[in-house]
Amino acid sequence: MWIALAINLAMLVVEAVGGILTGSLAVLADAGHLLSDAGSIGLALAAAGLASRPGGARRTFGYQRSEVLAALANGLILVAVAVAVAVAAIGRLSDPPGIDGAGVLALGLLGLAGNVAATAMLAGGRREDLNLEGVLRHSFADALGSLGVVLAGAFVLAGGSTLVDPIVGLVIAALILASSWRLIKEPFEVLMEAAPEGLDVEEMGAAICSEESVRSVHELHVWTLTPGFGALAAHVVVAAGSDRDLTRRRLEVLLHERFEIDHTTLQMEEEASKELLEVEPAPRDP
Repeated sequence: MWIALAINLAMLVVEAVGGILTGSLAVLADAGHLLSDAGSIGLALAAAGLASRPGGARRTFGYQRSEVLAALANGLILVAVAVAVAVAAIGRLSDPPGIDGAGVLALGLLGLAGNVAATAMLAGGRREDLNLEGVLRHSFADALGSLGVVLAGAFVLAGGSTLVDPIVGLVIAALILASSWRLIKEPFEVLMEAAPEGLDVEEMGAAICSEESVRSVHELHVWTLTPGFGALAAHVVVAAGSDRDLTRRRLEVLLHERFEIDHTTLQMEEEASKELLEVEPAPRDP
């Protein structure tokens, strides 16, 4: 991410200056996206640093969800950038200004090369890391945006209408908006303590009840602390006289091997005996 940040900052300066000189909204839109990229990478790096800090008496899980918050912030930043670019593009559709096609083409090719390099480098990281995934999606959307700039510059250079510039700006805005969806949806699910994606809680409950000494399970809660870190808490009713510690250890192995859940809190409750259930309640004093 540090290397990707350096690439983005260098391209940001070039495209911001080049966009002003060429008068191209597409280039300025790409520069705006690069600015959000640089901010998102800085935010992601800060969140990764926080997430590595150990927990304490107040924050017993540490700061692991800081990466989730950073991903959500990145998604919201992308939406804001997309809206700003779309508004500017719509304003230019009725009266597109003249642009320097050769300059736009050169800037687009430079941006495309830088974005492809940054995206390829980020793609080699841990894709289950939502924080890194957020930065990667920013970078990928930038690469597509740069490709649009290249096409716009080539079209104008070939004698086409400059109307293509705001149209490409709108396409870039749509790409930015599309790339923000997962960055908003997944952190929202984590913050709402939803079960890990792809995990069937009913299937998990049935698997727990399939253990020989287990009679039932209730208060079953499964949530995601941060992507890749699922947690479970449940009350498990076992047969009277069974070894509760042994059953708990077997269930922990089951949850690890079948559902990849390692952080478990299982409260083992012994089933009431038939004799106890048949005892008449003592009469109350009047």
